[in-house]
Amino acid sequence: MKLEVKLKDCCYPIYIERNALKHIKDYIDPDRKYAIVTDDNVPKQWVDLLKNQLRNASVITFEHGEKNKSLATYEEVMEQIISGHFSRKDAIIALGGGVVGDLAGFVAATYMRGIDFINIPTTLLSQVDSSVGGKVAIDMGSYKNIVGAFYQPRAVIIDPETLSTLPKRQISSGAVEALKMGLILDDKLVDLYEQQPLDLDAIIARSIDLKRMIVEQDEKELGQRAILNFGHTIGHAIESVYHHIPYYHGECVGMGMLFFINDPDLKARIRHILEQLDIPAVPLYDPKELISFIKHDKKGQSDTIKTIQVDQVGSCTIRTMTYEDIENILERGPYEK
Repeated sequence: MKLEVKLKDCCYPIYIERNALKHIKDYIDPDRKYAIVTDDNVPKQWVDLLKNQLRNASVITFEHGEKNKSLATYEEVMEQIISGHFSRKDAIIALGGGVVGDLAGFVAATYMRGIDFINIPTTLLSQVDSSVGGKVAIDMGSYKNIVGAFYQPRAVIIDPETLSTLPKRQISSGAVEALKMGLILDDKLVDLYEQQPLDLDAIIARSIDLKRMIVEQDEKELGQRAILNFGHTIGHAIESVYHHIPYYHGECVGMGMLFFINDPDLKARIRHILEQLDIPAVPLYDPKELISFIKHDKKGQSDTIKTIQVDQVGSCTIRTMTYEDIENILERGPYEK
């Protein structure tokens, strides 16, 4: 399957094909100079499969984990790009999950004021969401994605076969991001979660197509694209406060969604789906501690923040709330009807 993201200043293809990595020359120029940026959690078989088909590629590997989506890691990767004498004609390939895509994309956006990058997501979370849209960033301390840019890839290549080496927990985490997409835009996508076994190929294709359509409407999150933050306002805060556990990003999004599903029957339905996916229950939390992180959210203003709320499956509304409103929701808890 081939989709195309069409923006005002650029367009780029999204390829979705099992075993696409086995014939990468059909998607990118094998003679170009590349830096393959990856982390040590990406199985060697995928790194070798890619590198061995490219005539002039080097591999830059950093330690996996959200904690390494940092200025220090950014500097380490950038130093290797510089020492490799990369020019504006060369390109970066992000091979890995969302952390790799975010960091490698930010390196590409800032090296020599921008060089090409190709996104090859290897986790379900990145295949259904973060690989498309051009949001690249690193964290500062406990604040997620606080330093970043909008910088579109030249191509996105999704090979669902890479999911065969993922642990079940990562599959479940990624599945929540696609479930989010269904809740706000497409009831039929939510229906797929009540069929067993999950048809991951169908979930990936539908979710990323919805993401493509939203990005085309609102590339830089000035309006409609904000709905993709459903579940993230409180979810990001949980992820930051409980970074020592750590929860996966999709798990926290699943927890965060429950606070803003307003229909009791729908909330019960989604709770059942999350339980089937083995998403952890919302931990006991201090509302004031979560609020302190929410106030630093990029979507917030001085005394208000936009929240995404779902009243019925497949549609949503954007509502501006005060931090006192959010604290009241936190005091009520995620499971209240």
